[in-house]
Amino acid sequence: MKKSEFYYELPQNLIAQTPVEPRTSSRLLALSRKTGTYEDKTFTDVLDYLNEGDCLIMNDTRVLPARIFGTRQDTGSVVEFVLLKEKGHMVWECLAGPGKKAKIGKIFNFGEELSCVVLDVTPEGNRIVEFKCDGVFYDVLDRVGQMPLPPYITEKLNDKERYQTVYSKELGSAAAPTAGLHFTTEFMEKIKEKGIKIGFVTLHVGLGTFRPVKVDEITDHKMHSEHYFIPQKTADLINETKQNGGRVICVGTTSCRTLESAAVKGKITECSDDTEIFIYPGYKFKCMDGLITNFHLPESTLIMLVSAFAGYDLTMKAYRHAVDEKYRFFSFGDAMLIL
Repeated sequence: MKKSEFYYELPQNLIAQTPVEPRTSSRLLALSRKTGTYEDKTFTDVLDYLNEGDCLIMNDTRVLPARIFGTRQDTGSVVEFVLLKEKGHMVWECLAGPGKKAKIGKIFNFGEELSCVVLDVTPEGNRIVEFKCDGVFYDVLDRVGQMPLPPYITEKLNDKERYQTVYSKELGSAAAPTAGLHFTTEFMEKIKEKGIKIGFVTLHVGLGTFRPVKVDEITDHKMHSEHYFIPQKTADLINETKQNGGRVICVGTTSCRTLESAAVKGKITECSDDTEIFIYPGYKFKCMDGLITNFHLPESTLIMLVSAFAGYDLTMKAYRHAVDEKYRFFSFGDAMLIL
């Protein structure tokens, strides 16, 4: 398939710049794979589509406030760093710009508590830096750092927690698993009261999730690598749900990619690994029975994943409907339920 087949026209004013309040007040487009139809709903209507014995699988990763601005010690130049991946104790791979100012050996200060020295430059142009910190690194980062919001969000986020899910726990992501932003603690309790169990996996989302597909033939695209972990408790829940005839419904494409990566090996068990799984039409799902997700960028690997699950024609028809009905798109936008 060609990348262009996943393009759709999206007016700029439909790209959500701020989250809605409360979280559960977003709209929901509910798709039926069986009938090929969809319905306009609100997010809390998700409850009507879930059955006792189903389970929801959520990604409990927590976003690092990974965007920090450093002043070069010798010149006073300001350089933006975005933390990508921890390489060792206090050593991180980062995006840095303007790159010509972040040369090897240069020292940058981020206020009085944090500094770094550039150790190396990767073939991709990223910087390997070593931090020095007065205090607990993550506490200091929380004070000086900003959320690495996607490039299509241009408005400032006043509350960092609105780019975190209410169940986020494991620090390590450069972007939020945004399907989970629609849930509140109270709504999760209502879900449990209906007899639907909730399990958690961890996949640390990298900035590669925003990397555009640059090749015309999608099978030539090289996916980025992300680390995931499935605890035994969640593995048991998934296997029991399947055995009892319930449905495993993933909250977000990251939860989907985690389960499908693990399912390649057979029965879901506790595991920790890196995945580069690329799901596009023609893929045979091995674990997931339902998906809650947001609306994704045109020609992105995420709309390709949705098309693989819902069917290409239904997906593109539903997206055109969402545009016509002025749904809100992308990270802070509305949701889609696919069953």
